Order: sequence, then C-alpha cells, then structure tokens
Amino acid sequence: MTRKERYEAFINFFTEHFPEPETELHYGNPFELLVAVVLSAQCTDKRINLVTPALFKDFPTPAHLAATTFDVLFPYIRSVSYPNNKTKHLIGLGKKLVENFNSEVPGTIEDLQTLPGVGRKTANVIASVIYNQPTMAVDTHVFRVSKRLGLVTKTANTPLEVEKQLVKYIPEEHIPKAHHWLILHGRYTCLARTPKCEVCAITSFCSYYENSLKQR
Repeated sequence: MTRKERYEAFINFFTEHFPEPETELHYGNPFELLVAVVLSAQCTDKRINLVTPALFKDFPTPAHLAATTFDVLFPYIRSVSYPNNKTKHLIGLGKKLVENFNSEVPGTIEDLQTLPGVGRKTANVIASVIYNQPTMAVDTHVFRVSKRLGLVTKTANTPLEVEKQLVKYIPEEHIPKAHHWLILHGRYTCLARTPKCEVCAITSFCSYYENSLKQR
C-alpha cells in the first residue's frame, strides 16, 4: 500500500466513523482552553479536567491571572505535573494577554508562541480548535500513531518533521479533525507499549500491523 493510499484510507475511515471529534479537555471559551492546554503538558486530560473547574471559577479572565500571586495560584494546580513552572506560566500568560492582546487569545501561531508556557504544540492546538486553522499539533500520541500507520516516514524523528509531513498530505479541511483522530486513537487503541491490534478497526491500512504479521 502506498502512502497516498494510506492517507485516503485513514481519512475515509475516520470521516465515516468519527466525523466530529473534539478535544477531551473541558472549556467554555478560548481563554479557558488556552489555560487547560498549557496545564495539560505532560499530564492527562482527566487530571486537568479535575483541576480546572475551581481554577476557572476563581480566575475567569486573563486579568484575574495577571493580578494574582504564585502563593495564591499554586494550590489550585499543585496536583498537575510541574506545578511550579506552570503556576509561573499562567501568571505570565495572564499579564501578556492583558498587556499585549487586550485580554483576547491571539489567533496566529506566531503571536500565541509569545505567551509564557505556549510552545508550538500548544499554539497549534489553539489555532486548530478555536480558529479552525489547518495546523497539526504533534504530541506523543500523534507522533506514535502517524508513524505506526505509515503516514509519515521512519526518518521523521522530530515533532516538527512529523507535523510537516502530515500537513503536506492531509487536505486542509481535514487537518483540525485529523489531529483529534490521531490523539484519540493513540489514547485508547494504539497504546504505546501494548497496542490493541486485536480490536483495532484500521489494521487494514496500518504499516505496523502489516510488519507484525510478516514477523509471525
């Protein structure tokens, strides 16, 4: 199977069976999603969703984050990964949004990456989910699943290289959805250590599965 055929099979399957995928992070507006995604770095969405209700209630705007202190904010997120750094990031993020963006979440990758705690992956998530831009955030799930399926080459060894190949071959209108397709498939089926190939519905176009059959 050629790579073009794999992409076609991938898009056709998920378009039919999972036409409207969404992030599993809970949020009510762009600011809340931005905060949730910053917190979710190297942490589970489930954990973040436990933390954010109280956080969003007491810090509903960038101005609230900008005006708080480390000692006040830290207890809200002490249970997430790297809480010290993330507390500092959120306060800095609030100040930057207030001072530079009129308390609005910017819509470009370049502007988003000027915010504390926002790298390329987070910027791509916001641009994709909030502004429906054809950006591909590459986390560990996207990286793993895209390589196993054979959507990207074996030599794509960095998130940026994987991102560029996926964006090149997936039609623009499907890129925001494809991000979620890959994440959710990696989270629940194509697990890192023990992929659930026996119950996977897309083994017919999976390079990893093809190779595992050959080795039996």
